[in-house]
Amino acid sequence: MPLSHAKLWNALDALAHREGTSPSGLARRAGLDATSFNPSKRFGPGEPPRPRWPSTESLTRVLEATGLSLGAFADLAGDAPVTRSIPLLGLAKAGADGFFDDAGLPLAEGWDQTDLPTHRDSLFSLTIDGDSMTPLYRQGDRVIVDLEASDVRRGDRVAVRTAEGETLAKEIAAMNAREVTLSSINPAYPPRTVRRHDIVWMARILWVSQ
Repeated sequence: MPLSHAKLWNALDALAHREGTSPSGLARRAGLDATSFNPSKRFGPGEPPRPRWPSTESLTRVLEATGLSLGAFADLAGDAPVTRSIPLLGLAKAGADGFFDDAGLPLAEGWDQTDLPTHRDSLFSLTIDGDSMTPLYRQGDRVIVDLEASDVRRGDRVAVRTAEGETLAKEIAAMNAREVTLSSINPAYPPRTVRRHDIVWMARILWVSQ
């Protein structure tokens, strides 16, 4: 099985997820610098960016720290793409001692995990245009939308494509079998009701980059 750059890093991400930690936590557990496996370390400068590979020494130390064989690690690399995750902690807990190291980085222990969307064809990004959703979404913010996340409900923030060619970012205020009422966060914009047959697609907004 060819071990590509992407598969190798996916295997490290999968191993961290299996161990209940982040890639940074996995690096610390192996006695490496906490930033060794950060996404920013996976590509070097250049156009296009030059792939960087983890060293044989760092991989060996990770396998020793986790008790994983090389064959089992290769199996991780050959699996389907994994869901990447990052450490998750409530704001109240984040104010307590014991969750960050001296450098301000998350420690491996005590954190839950929140999954990031794995790349697939149904995912795409939209740039917010206008101020109808301020202060939640501002002009120029980018939102990630998943067309497969179509099981929306009242209160969800969604992107909607209408038969008239509009693409809207709104919040679902109400919905029934015939129509959907979309509201804006900015009170200057009144709610808008759209008939179901005038909606080409409606998908939940997963993430926003501000």
